Amino acid sequence: MAFDWPLRVYIEDTDFGGIVYYVNYLKFMERARTEMLRQYGYSQHRLAADHCLFVVHSVDCRYLKPARLDDELIVRSAIEQAGAASLVFKQKIIDRHTEQTLCEGQVRVACVNSQTFKPRRWPRELVMALNTPD
Repeated sequence: MAFDWPLRVYIEDTDFGGIVYYVNYLKFMERARTEMLRQYGYSQHRLAADHCLFVVHSVDCRYLKPARLDDELIVRSAIEQAGAASLVFKQKIIDRHTEQTLCEGQVRVACVNSQTFKPRRWPRELVMALNTPD
């Protein structure tokens, strides 16, 4: 199951040369993961009400080609591995017009209790939604 989230590169995303600054790819990926979960009914407000936080445990990212000012991109996100308290997202940032992969990465996200910061299981309904084929 893949989730595509479109975006455009703005001046604030670029460096002096008009190239997307490397850390902004991680921001794009974060937004896409958030929107993916929102699609399944899990906004940040709903998670907070359940004392649930998602924290990034680790990131492995490869930058293949630069994105530039005004480019139209797609962030493609899929769950590669699911555990009781963590998920590994495989994400790609793709040029919308050429379909070339510009950046790809794996992000391990842990679920923790927002009061104790100790690992906790993912909300049952979210796991069921993520495991349901589209």
